[in-house]
Amino acid sequence: MGERRIFSKEFKEQAVELAFRGDRKPGELAAELGITGNMLSRWKREARQANTSPAKVFPGQGNARDEEVARLRKENADLRETNEILKKAMAIFAEKSPR
Repeated sequence: MGERRIFSKEFKEQAVELAFRGDRKPGELAAELGITGNMLSRWKREARQANTSPAKVFPGQGNARDEEVARLRKENADLRETNEILKKAMAIFAEKSPR
């Protein structure tokens, strides 16, 4: 399998703008740009969705959802660690306190 290519935000915006003009068929335009028709269709769909929501168009590598999942996983790990520390502290104080 080939290496993943990375396209700039400007390239994607220009490709979508050309596709929305409708001067050429999407397949022909994609071939001229050196991308697949599926990729151009996905970029068009993302641009359309961004017009109806505050989502950023072409934010870079990955998407906002991936960043959110990574943040939540880190927060979850931190909370688990805190929970373990508190359990150990409770056990220590329970041993020392007279009944």
